[in-house]
Amino acid sequence: MEALLASAIGVLTSAGIYLILRVRTFPVVVGTTMLSYAVNLFLFASGRLALDLPPILSPDQAGYTDPLPQALVLTAIVISFGMTAITVMIALGAYLESGSDRFDIAAAPRPGDHGAPQDMRLSADYDPRREPGPQGEGGGDPHDTAPEGRR
Repeated sequence: MEALLASAIGVLTSAGIYLILRVRTFPVVVGTTMLSYAVNLFLFASGRLALDLPPILSPDQAGYTDPLPQALVLTAIVISFGMTAITVMIALGAYLESGSDRFDIAAAPRPGDHGAPQDMRLSADYDPRREPGPQGEGGGDPHDTAPEGRR
């Protein structure tokens, strides 16, 4: 039973971390939820799983189940539900504002840019004649070898 629980915690943790590292918001929300499930299972298992024992100490029973991990898990479930709701609302607002659910919206290529970096994009008012020539001379095409007077 412990091996099954430990492997379930490991799978939930690894899947949660993998999804958190995605670029879009929905997998990140699902990843944080899976990670919180893994933490809840870990907290619950830390109280030693005991079957058919009461959660309080009584003179009639030989042992008891520790109620503290159960209270921690219940509190963690409520907190993770609230934080998931807040995260979904923030992600929804960001999606409605930007029109995309990507986190790296500043680095996302715009239509027509073909993924070129910002400093390599040609602006609408670009004029090659205003560029400085070789050795800082006045404007012109740097590939033009004609003397200055023949242009």
